[in-house]
Amino acid sequence: MDNIAGTKSSLTWAVHLATLALVLLWLFPTLGLFISSFRTVDQINTSGWWASMSASEQSEVLRADSPDENRVADGDMYIVNGNLFEAGSEKVISTWGTSSRDISAYQAGETADMGEGETMTVAENGDYIWRGTEDQISGRGQRVFVTAKAPPEFTLANYEQVLLSGDSTDSMAKAFFNTLTVTIPATIIPIVVAAFAAYALAWMDFPGRALLIAMVVGLLVVPLQLALIPLLRLHLGIGIGKGYLGVWLAHTAFGLPLAIYLLRNYMVGLPRDIIENARVDGATEFQIFTKIILPLSFPALASFAIFQFLWTWNDLLVAKVFLIDASGDTTVMTNQIVELLGTRGGNWEILATAAFVSIAVPLVVFFAMQKYLVRGMLAGSVK
Repeated sequence: MDNIAGTKSSLTWAVHLATLALVLLWLFPTLGLFISSFRTVDQINTSGWWASMSASEQSEVLRADSPDENRVADGDMYIVNGNLFEAGSEKVISTWGTSSRDISAYQAGETADMGEGETMTVAENGDYIWRGTEDQISGRGQRVFVTAKAPPEFTLANYEQVLLSGDSTDSMAKAFFNTLTVTIPATIIPIVVAAFAAYALAWMDFPGRALLIAMVVGLLVVPLQLALIPLLRLHLGIGIGKGYLGVWLAHTAFGLPLAIYLLRNYMVGLPRDIIENARVDGATEFQIFTKIILPLSFPALASFAIFQFLWTWNDLLVAKVFLIDASGDTTVMTNQIVELLGTRGGNWEILATAAFVSIAVPLVVFFAMQKYLVRGMLAGSVK
């Protein structure tokens, strides 16, 4: 009975679980990247993003205030009072030490005997009392190794550094606008060209139409890497190999086969009566295309626009080949992140923020147009 039309399959729960698993596999990394982009470097180095809402234990190397200006005489000895943390800190010290070989030698509140009468006491909140002779309480402040629990901490400093920093090494602002400059034309141009071509292949009779359709299908399986060098040599030969025009045309060439295939399959499934009636009424092919075909084909157009935008925005290879610029004036975001990996590989807070800035726009585009995605993907699949 499970195979009868209209009945519900017993494996529906498996489909739901598989779908949920796929959603979570994509959601968790994105959520982790978003949370990490607001965390400080100390928080990232000591705990994962899933523990961002709980206190984390951190090991730090701090230094007492300079004793020459803060010491107070106490008989034959001198005392320096202060706090190891910055003002307003909510960190709580659990253990501490004065040597890197034993950073947990003392509990908070205990007094360390550093020899020859020199002592130091460190409280949970970072308050310390450093006591010793004039020779001992001089020079630089005493170095203290502490293990402290820090409350959850979030900051916008990472975004300020990535988006507003004047340092070209860290800033993603210029790369962000460069990526928009590449992506928007590289999405619009192939859609416009493919829409005209798809209409011609779907509704206009001319010699060689079947051969052209077969060629479009064949081009779908041509690897992008296979055409990079010949295309670059062609662009260099005509003088457009190292600029925006070259990369626009490259993305257009690589995106056209799929665009024509999707749009042609969608347009050929539109009601023939509407088009025939328009021709009987005297409408030209251009009028039919602009006033009937394009409005009815909007789901397929939007579907390809999503794919082309995502591919172009996340592209690195084509940008590396066709945007050769040593000065960085045309560097896109994917290339800028690669540069950050090379120059600031240890600064995970900068990398996480830069990566999330890079994926923020594609996420907005996808969720804004997702209702057209499935309709466009199914274009022409059911007659």
